Amino acid sequence: MSTPTIRDRSFEEEALPLMDAVYRFALRLSKSPDRAQDLTQDTFLRAYQNWEKYTPGTQAKSWLFTICRNLFLRREERKKRHDEIVTDVADKDPRQISREATVFMAVRDRDPEGEFWRQVVDDEVLAAIDELPAEFREAVVLSDLEDMSYQEISEIMEVPVGTVKSRLFRGRRILQKQLYEYAAEQGIVPTRASGDATGVGGESE
Repeated sequence: MSTPTIRDRSFEEEALPLMDAVYRFALRLSKSPDRAQDLTQDTFLRAYQNWEKYTPGTQAKSWLFTICRNLFLRREERKKRHDEIVTDVADKDPRQISREATVFMAVRDRDPEGEFWRQVVDDEVLAAIDELPAEFREAVVLSDLEDMSYQEISEIMEVPVGTVKSRLFRGRRILQKQLYEYAAEQGIVPTRASGDATGVGGESE
């Protein structure tokens, strides 16, 4: 029986414990358990083949998520080259919202709204997340389900931090409309007064 190499031991210690996290991310991207399994297997195969490009002890989770996302996007591009990937709401320039929304200036590196969504995650919320446009869904999953920082999400999605914030802002607003009543029923947020159009944290749209 051959002795594991330093490369193999490093891969087993840093990459393999993250397989469940990669599968969860793949499932939210693909919305199919079978496709998620394939994506996860291919992600770890690609990661092992390119392990020399990874710096041991750094952000293995971000690195694996980046590989997974790139594999998913390439497959989607091959399958739906002539289709729109995002809905009309994603066609607007996200940087415009990033410049205009003062909420981003207020929270900076803190993300109190993320705490709200982390409290209400269950099957109903996951189903609503799955219905988000792809770009918004990725940002919400990485931030609110995988607890990644703006900078890590920026690197995975290959967009500026401001764009990450704007996509989170939009994605959460869509979810808010769908889930506010559910959250009120669960006692997570107070029941909204009649005619009150404010969102979580009192921000109006």
